[in-house]
Amino acid sequence: MIEFIVRFSFDILAFTSVMVLIVLGLGVIASMMGIFNFAHGELVLLGAYTVFVVEQSGANIWLGILAAPLVVGLFGVLLERTIIRHFYESPVIAMLGTYAIGLIIREVIRGLLGGHYRSVSEPWPGAWTAMGLSFSIWRTFIIGTTIAVIVGSWLFLTRTSFGLRIRGSLENAMLARACGISTDRLYTATFAFGAALAGLAGALIVPLYQLSADMGLRFLVQGFLSVMLGGVGTFEGPVLGAAAIGALAAGLPWAVLPVLADPLVFVIALVIVKLRPQGFIAGARK
Repeated sequence: MIEFIVRFSFDILAFTSVMVLIVLGLGVIASMMGIFNFAHGELVLLGAYTVFVVEQSGANIWLGILAAPLVVGLFGVLLERTIIRHFYESPVIAMLGTYAIGLIIREVIRGLLGGHYRSVSEPWPGAWTAMGLSFSIWRTFIIGTTIAVIVGSWLFLTRTSFGLRIRGSLENAMLARACGISTDRLYTATFAFGAALAGLAGALIVPLYQLSADMGLRFLVQGFLSVMLGGVGTFEGPVLGAAAIGALAAGLPWAVLPVLADPLVFVIALVIVKLRPQGFIAGARK
């Protein structure tokens, strides 16, 4: 019984970490900028594809994992400065526009992959043992990295002057500009930061899932549901929502038929959103 509980807890924690990693960038952009980025799944895909390209070139795969957030972050800068900034006044058009951008990225990568599934090796394969049970080293690394990224992101946004300027300007851009703060740069930096987090998520999870052009789609709906469940307007809300969705998605297949698990996750989440529309944590952004 204890072995089952330990194994069950590790599996839930591992999948929850994956969900939190994916949702973190989405939550930062949605909460801080008020934009639902429908291209977020493709930014995750872009990070995964960067690792694939680096590995195929014969270079060390760790180089790809380090390069992925930088590449996707720079792509985010280009995207925000050329397209995204024109959508700030109209959130609905922003959703349609980012969906179109995601579609283009997905189809370009589908062409580059030849429509095939590709595998990326785990940088740290194998398992470690405790209590007679084996645990994946790479999944353990993802759990540790997720915790470090959450703490680091929270400290960056709440404890640094740059993070405080980002939050202040996004809450009242006119007042921030009157104080001499360049809001354009802060918007670009925030979008690039969220994109870089998506790239890091893609780089870390691609060894667990086969790389395909539709890789980001499988998490996109769950990601948006996590943001709605946690609440828009705070950093903590989407993280909490992702943890709840991740735990439900990983835990329900142990209790019900796997074919019923995914629909049940959505039903439970939608009931919670119906009962508490503001999410787990109500933010200041309206």
